[in-house]
Amino acid sequence: MGFVKKWTGGIEIKRDLRLLLLIGGLYSLSIALSNTFVNVFLWKQSGEFIDIGLYNLTIVLFQPLTFILAGRLAKKVDRVIVLRLGVIFLALYYLTVLFVGENATQFIILLGALLGIGYGFYWLAFNVLTFEITEPETRDFFNGFLGLLGSFGGIIGPVTAGYIISRMNAFSGYHVVFGISLGLFAVAVVLSFFLVRRPANGKYLFLRILSERKNNENWRLITLAHFFQGVREGTFMFVISIFVFIKTGSELALGNFSMLNSVIAFIAYFVASRYIKPHMRKKAILVGGILLYAGVFLVAFDVSYIKMLMYAAVIAIAYPILLVPYTSLTYDIIGTAWNAAEMRIEYIVVREMYIQMGRVVSLLGFIAVVYFFDPAISLPYFLLIVGAGHTLIYLFVRRIKSIGHRVEG
Repeated sequence: MGFVKKWTGGIEIKRDLRLLLLIGGLYSLSIALSNTFVNVFLWKQSGEFIDIGLYNLTIVLFQPLTFILAGRLAKKVDRVIVLRLGVIFLALYYLTVLFVGENATQFIILLGALLGIGYGFYWLAFNVLTFEITEPETRDFFNGFLGLLGSFGGIIGPVTAGYIISRMNAFSGYHVVFGISLGLFAVAVVLSFFLVRRPANGKYLFLRILSERKNNENWRLITLAHFFQGVREGTFMFVISIFVFIKTGSELALGNFSMLNSVIAFIAYFVASRYIKPHMRKKAILVGGILLYAGVFLVAFDVSYIKMLMYAAVIAIAYPILLVPYTSLTYDIIGTAWNAAEMRIEYIVVREMYIQMGRVVSLLGFIAVVYFFDPAISLPYFLLIVGAGHTLIYLFVRRIKSIGHRVEG
């Protein structure tokens, strides 16, 4: 607790905030164990980029649809129940993966739908609870510490999973890893019962908050920034792990890649959350975006495992520099927007809709590129296009006006 108080400058960290961090940490560890390897699991069965693209496209199509439904449930029922639904669907996803086993490629639409629904419920509730439980003075700490937990999970998760998979025969190692993830989600469900219930009242005005972009320039700009964030994430959230496996043929090498990324990110998140102050946010977002785009050139052409490890290091430094201030800035904009106290759920839903729209555009482009052209020739150039997404964020963020404190341009 002394470490936490020192980090936060003596600000009190409430019980629900600690619980939410713990649930987020379990989620991150479970995803770190399994999510990277699911794409490889499917790749080993199929060997086709288009199948991997369709699986990920299904995820990002179901996710925004679930966000809209989850937003209504959060507004009419309870945010904590929505969070619990998300974790249950994620657990159901891993149960299904375990059940279908080596026939998973025949069920890529079902698997993508279950994961998209789970993500939709989980992230809508988690983001709304983050907005409600954190205050402006604890927001940077929460985002930074959550990043630390994610990085810690990323340190031990992938290398452990890679070791288990590489030491066992055929696909049995995958079943063990997916089973562990299932158990972690079960623990997260139990922990969610200790969160204070947060029922809501009022009408669900999703379309009204969508149209609020016409009245609130800051809101319009940050949603556009999130669209371009999604453009990069749509493809990069899975293609790099496939590249690493293709180049090395080893799940353990992929685990080592992820571990290196997470070790560096662990340190970078601590530094970013501790030293990036509100007045530095815009410049930090610019620096992070430039570093992320520079990293694309390491994996676009003449790819080698050494270059991929360099890429892992670069993005591990860049993402915390960008995401810690970017996430806090987003919540501050929502917090000062029209009728934010009553409409915070709708604001979160609209924000996530723009991220998912960017991901859909990215994945449709990916599928078109690998279907109509030779992936070996076309993919590098496609990566250079969509890889600029996080860099383009700054073009919108720089025009955001002051929102209660001085924001340096």
